[in-house]
This record gives sequence, structure tokens and C-alpha cells, in this order.
Amino acid sequence: MKSREIHLNAYLQGAPKPENYSVVETDLPAPKDGEVTVKNLYISVDPYMRGRMSGVRTYIDPFQIGAVMDGGAVGEVVESKFDGLKPGDHVMSMHGWREGYTAPGEGLMKIDTSILPPQAYLGIAGLTGLTAYVGIKRIIGLKEGETLWMSAGAGAVGSAGIQFAKAMGAKVIATAGGQDKCDYVKSIGADTAIDYKATDDLTAAIREAAPDGIDGYFENVGGAHFTAALENLKQFGRIAACGMIQRYNDTAQAQITDNLVYMVGKSLKIEGFIVSNHLDIQPEFVKDLTEWMMAGKIQPAETVVEGIEAAPAAFMGLFEGKNTGKMLVKI
Repeated sequence: MKSREIHLNAYLQGAPKPENYSVVETDLPAPKDGEVTVKNLYISVDPYMRGRMSGVRTYIDPFQIGAVMDGGAVGEVVESKFDGLKPGDHVMSMHGWREGYTAPGEGLMKIDTSILPPQAYLGIAGLTGLTAYVGIKRIIGLKEGETLWMSAGAGAVGSAGIQFAKAMGAKVIATAGGQDKCDYVKSIGADTAIDYKATDDLTAAIREAAPDGIDGYFENVGGAHFTAALENLKQFGRIAACGMIQRYNDTAQAQITDNLVYMVGKSLKIEGFIVSNHLDIQPEFVKDLTEWMMAGKIQPAETVVEGIEAAPAAFMGLFEGKNTGKMLVKI
């Protein structure tokens, strides 16, 4: 069985470019005892991968030059020598950026596609949804009647977070880039949508939407968004910092906002998190998500491009705002 895969050609400086990647064809080995061969159906591209393309180790090792990258994927078993999986089973893995693979069956998670489509396990029902849930439920500790500002509201985590917060009985302000995306976040429950590209003063726009202040801020963007959040948070406000996509392609050290003093005067809680450090909350997440979905409170959103060769463009599109909801590559 042949498979095409995406290799990283050089570590990135600045924004990702097409020449940073190559499509390489390879032969998949037949599975040995304890192994399976899987045909990927969907792969995920995510902003955190940009850090792994810089050659610097953070909380995870960087990708290797001239080698296939990895990331979330869902696929179908086509051949198995592992007792726990049979052909036709669907599995989730970190063997993305490729059309197929042969790997030990123990490292794969079997998924139930009778209730949800396989790609949902890369989005609302997977680590994306869990990230939104952890930030809102555990880090911010959002309560019914409070006000949450969700940045990057039309993105994968943002769109999940808006719906989770509304299901919890909160008021939600969402920021997004462009009128179409603002219309979208309103359609999934945001009480107020602010086009950050159309305002010269984000601090004032948030203040107008929430004159009494915000209780929680979900940080996906950084920069002017973070500054505006510090200005608008109430006493004892909370920030869950999941990512700062505005900073990922910087080639020089960014300036730090000069209003950090609010951390003291307002007794703010600011906590960054990596979702893999909070997997213990997954049973609670599954329970709540199931109830919300059965009640019709959740509308998963996906942007799908087709073909493994389109994966680099899909990844670059994350930084150009080309996705609404979860960005996926259909294999």
C-alpha cells in the first residue's frame, strides 16, 4: 500500500510558505504482530503546530527536517494483526499529515462512528472541544449569569467555547474577523459579535458590549486582544490562555502590554494551559457534551479541504482566517 505524506523542508522564520513543505510518496509496510495498517480519512491542522515548525522545543518536541510530521487524524483499519482492532474499525491517532500508516495497535484509540461522524473526534468531540471546555470550566470557572469574552470566536476552539458557555447559562461576547464570521458567531449563540478588523479601539468596543465588565476572557489571540481584556475584566476576573496566534509568526520579540498592573489592582487570575495536562476532566466533558448535543445546543462547524497535498495550504489558512470552525483535510 502506498501513502503520500507531508515533510518539513526547513524550520520556519515568519509566516509558513508553500516551499516549507514537500509531498513524498512512500510504501507502507505490512503490519507485524501487534500492528495495524490504517487509511486516514481526515487529518487535523492546528495553530500549535507552528511552534513545532520552529526547531525549538517547548512543551513538545519540534518536527524533524526531511521527515513526515504528525498531528491528529481519524482513519479506518484496513489490515490488522492486533487483537483489539479489525478491518473496518475507526481509530483516532497522532499519525496525521499522511494518507496512511502502519503502527502498533496499542497506541490507537478506537472511536464509535455510529453516533458521531469520524471527523467530529478531531473537533467538537476531540481535543479541540476539550480545550474549550477546560478553559471555560476549569480555568475560568464560568458561572451561570457571568459574561465571557471569547476571542477568535469563529475558530475551532472559539466556536466550541461560545456554545459551551451559552449552554452553561453565560452571556457571551465574541470577536471575529469580518462580517461573515461575526454573523456566524451570532448564529451559534454569541450575544454580541465584534469585528476586530473594523474597529480602531477594541478596548472601547468591548466596554460598549459589556459596560459592567467581563468576568472571564478566553485568550486565543494575544496582542491588542490581551490588552483590551485587562482593561475590561472585572475585579477577580479570570483569563484562560490557550494560545496567542497573533504572535506565532513574529520574527522579533513582541512588546509587552503596559497595563499588566491590572493583575494586582483587580486581583486577576491569569493561567495558561495545555489540554494534555487536563485529561482527567474528559469524563465530565463527555457527559456534558452528550447532554448539550442531545438538547440541540451544539452545532459543530468545519472547514474541509480535500487531498493530502492541500494540507500545507490548509495550515497556512489558519493564519489568514480562512477557516470557520475546525480546519480539516479530507483524505
